[in-house]
Amino acid sequence: MLLWLSFIVCTAVIVYSGSRLSKYGDIIAEKSGMGRTWIGLIMLASVTSLPELMTGISSVTVTGVPNIAVGDVLGSCVFNMLIYAVLDVRYRPMPISSRAQQGNILSAAFGILMLGFVAGSIYFGKNVEPLGWIGMYSLIIMIMYFIAIRMVFYYEKRQIALFVKERAVELRYKDVTVKSAVASYSINAVLVIAAAAFLPGIGAGIAEATGLGNTFVGSIFIAISTSLPEVVVSLSAIKMDAIDLAIGNLFGSNIFNVLILAVDDIFFVKGPLLSFVDMSHILSALSAVAMIAVAIIGLTYRASRKPLFLAWDSLGILIIYVVNLLSLYMLK
Repeated sequence: MLLWLSFIVCTAVIVYSGSRLSKYGDIIAEKSGMGRTWIGLIMLASVTSLPELMTGISSVTVTGVPNIAVGDVLGSCVFNMLIYAVLDVRYRPMPISSRAQQGNILSAAFGILMLGFVAGSIYFGKNVEPLGWIGMYSLIIMIMYFIAIRMVFYYEKRQIALFVKERAVELRYKDVTVKSAVASYSINAVLVIAAAAFLPGIGAGIAEATGLGNTFVGSIFIAISTSLPEVVVSLSAIKMDAIDLAIGNLFGSNIFNVLILAVDDIFFVKGPLLSFVDMSHILSALSAVAMIAVAIIGLTYRASRKPLFLAWDSLGILIIYVVNLLSLYMLK
């Protein structure tokens, strides 16, 4: 009973503060001129992915369960793309991909590159000499991450410069100062992080009675619990019609999640992290790659209407998620 009560309290805090986080993130994007895609990629994605970071570090240092750490990260990437499909269902007028800026394709492509690299590193990791106890892939992941955020930032700056007149008309927060927006954003970010810090332990407690393996528990139960901030923040952004903020948060979280693997590798002193995990994690990585690829197709094609209550690209993402879920269950 106490376990479920704790889950409800944490959820309530995340729902409230997550919605405020979206609002003030949108204000900062408007006031700073950095663009909603980049703010979603950096500010929102890093905050909403901190539960995965804390779970990963705890899993490799305190409990010594690397499969939980890697399963949580890759499972969260898969779940983030499921959230993308949910946003499409929630967004009524048209497919959500038709309203998103093309800049989201850039961060999505980096997600494919980094997740594909992780899948290859899990498969070939034992054949590559480490740097001390750290895998060579961790250094490459860090370089990829900083290249990604730099390229998206400069892309956003060019887009804003091209459409500065249109953006000037779109200003919605004239009466809010940058200082107050940053202060409110910081307070709500701390609340989201604090509440989300308890979710992995609660999720593990609920999952313990099922008797499922660490890989399945990390990839499904823990991944869903630590991805709750992404769900709330993205849905709140959709309500404000801040489409790029929502989608940028999801693609940005995927990129940041892969960076978390490199951080976890540093804390895992037994050796290269990906050399100590099950090969079944490759399935989650490749599922996330396939889901992002389908999303890119939707963002490029930009369908004008939904044949069902969701667009075809979102339906494809949903099918891949179900296949991944069933496959992990059979491999547990």
